[in-house]
Amino acid sequence: MGETNPNELLFLPKALSKTFRIISFEISNENLILPLHAYNRARRQYNSTILLEYLAITRPRGYAKYLGIVDADLYAGELNFVFGEATLNGDSAIISLYRLRPEFYGSSANEELFRARVLKEAVHELGHTFGLTHCRNPECVMHFSNSIIDTDLKNAQPCSACQAKLFRLL
Repeated sequence: MGETNPNELLFLPKALSKTFRIISFEISNENLILPLHAYNRARRQYNSTILLEYLAITRPRGYAKYLGIVDADLYAGELNFVFGEATLNGDSAIISLYRLRPEFYGSSANEELFRARVLKEAVHELGHTFGLTHCRNPECVMHFSNSIIDTDLKNAQPCSACQAKLFRLL
């Protein structure tokens, strides 16, 4: 959605297939335009809930699940920001690359760290679409991230309890 560099995401389908083993992933070349009504000028952020609703009605059909990826700052409700949002047991999710880049925090660019963060957030939000809820285990990919530190502490895979639940749901 919006302007993203697809080359940054070429690793994602194969990486996602390691978690969601019976599902194949592909990157769509179709860029959806970010709707202006989702942008909050005062906050200089997009409302992820509005984007998710927009994605649900405008996304390409023919996919069981659809992950929208934006390079814009997102918020939801009263939260200062979110890394992503998904419809629980739904077919759509969205993640933002904006706060996943080390440069956002004043660090040097680090492609390996960036990719790890993107994968964790993609797995997390897609996990919600399969019915997984937040986990109390801070190392589980399904743990809620209050900050990038939480994301960095997580594994890219669900904990054993969430993995078992995921396999039952698939």
